[in-house]
Amino acid sequence: MFVLLAVEFATWGGILVGMLDALVIGVTGLIDIVVGFVSPGLAQIVTDFQAGVVGMLRSVGGTLGELPTLFSREVIPNQGHQTPNGAWQGTFLGLQPAVAWALRFSLIMAYALFTAYWAFRGWLVYRDHYRESDWTPTDDIVNNLRGHRWGQFGIIVLVVFLTMATFGSALAPSTVSQNIQSPYSDESQIQYLTEEGTVETVFAGDANFDSKSKGAVDTNVGVMTYDDYGRFHPFGTLPNGRDLFTFMMGGARITMIVSGMAITGAAVVAMTLSMLSAYYSGSLDLGILTVADGVVSVPQLLLLIMMSAVFANTWLGAVLDGGFLLALIFAFTTWPFLWRAVRGPALQVAQEDWVRAAESYGQRPRNIMQKHMLPYVLGYLLVYASMSVGGIIISLSALSFLGNGLGISPPTPAWGRAISAGQSYVSSPSWHISLIPGLMIVLLVTGMNALGDGIRDAIDPEVETGDGEEAAAGGGA
Repeated sequence: MFVLLAVEFATWGGILVGMLDALVIGVTGLIDIVVGFVSPGLAQIVTDFQAGVVGMLRSVGGTLGELPTLFSREVIPNQGHQTPNGAWQGTFLGLQPAVAWALRFSLIMAYALFTAYWAFRGWLVYRDHYRESDWTPTDDIVNNLRGHRWGQFGIIVLVVFLTMATFGSALAPSTVSQNIQSPYSDESQIQYLTEEGTVETVFAGDANFDSKSKGAVDTNVGVMTYDDYGRFHPFGTLPNGRDLFTFMMGGARITMIVSGMAITGAAVVAMTLSMLSAYYSGSLDLGILTVADGVVSVPQLLLLIMMSAVFANTWLGAVLDGGFLLALIFAFTTWPFLWRAVRGPALQVAQEDWVRAAESYGQRPRNIMQKHMLPYVLGYLLVYASMSVGGIIISLSALSFLGNGLGISPPTPAWGRAISAGQSYVSSPSWHISLIPGLMIVLLVTGMNALGDGIRDAIDPEVETGDGEEAAAGGGA
């Protein structure tokens, strides 16, 4: 496992540093607003702390970006130009760009799948030989899930899309910076063979201008084709000439980060409140129920549009290009549904004999909830969280589809924006612009629902029988 992580240390480290950077900006910014009403001097201290930590993190990120990785674009390059004699120069081993890209793509996917499998094997070794407990409720869920093909399909889909989010820059034939965000920078220059047989240099932005997919046969760069500049496009190009595959990989990163932050925040709040309401019940349970009803009464779409408009030009709207704000709103509007879903199982577990026995031995309520209640409720939370994240992904794409300042701010790629850009060309040769992003959204949401179905069946293997259905319905009440 050490070797697997070491060969892509810069990639894993860069992802971690980037998420810490966004988290520090978001959390310290919220603290700055709160303490600013009390003490402007204290708010300035928070601002200085934020600047120092962010500067350090970005310095570390820059250092990590200079480190080599095993499957980087520099090791297996796919961008080059053809020579007058027909050979390719600048690509890996002189291969065609399509072949070099397919090789790098296949190696990265194989690496990611094997790393995920090896991490699971490591957990099995830890469980069998090093863990203090001989058995936990998670063991039964994992054992049942290992024979659930539909749930395994969801796991594979999740791993693939996480790989896209993590290794998107290396998976794509180009980079988001070169092809989308800064196509006229010095690093975005490309070489190509002209019709006269000479090798010329051009900016990626100029090449994009001549590689647009606008619906006509003569203005279209379709799936698995080259443009006039020798660049290979696995998914074709957008109406502005940008590479759709690169756009989709960039969109996968921001989608997985935002949806992951949102569902994690909602799940933490829901689980914490469900433990408290189930253990103490009474007035506390009624109070949480009242707050949850109040949050549910607010239309999510209206709140998203309103908050996006209010914070569009503030620091909060700039973190993750608006993604951090959206994650906060999604978490705020999603936790009541998760809390309602796990409240029933939590109430059932709170009445079990082992919980009462732990109380009689004088254990603290926090230890009882953490050790004796949480493991039995966690499976239900995973079921509803995996199914709820699909709605977050669809809502995030819908906001980007609507545009007008909603969703992820351009030029950061967003799947919904690609669908919107190609809706006029669905029945034309440029059908790929809307269809491919739409299919990827469907695949991801279906995979998450499949994972939720698998976990649900793993919790109750007899779910298809009458007794199992009744138990599942009662547990999710």
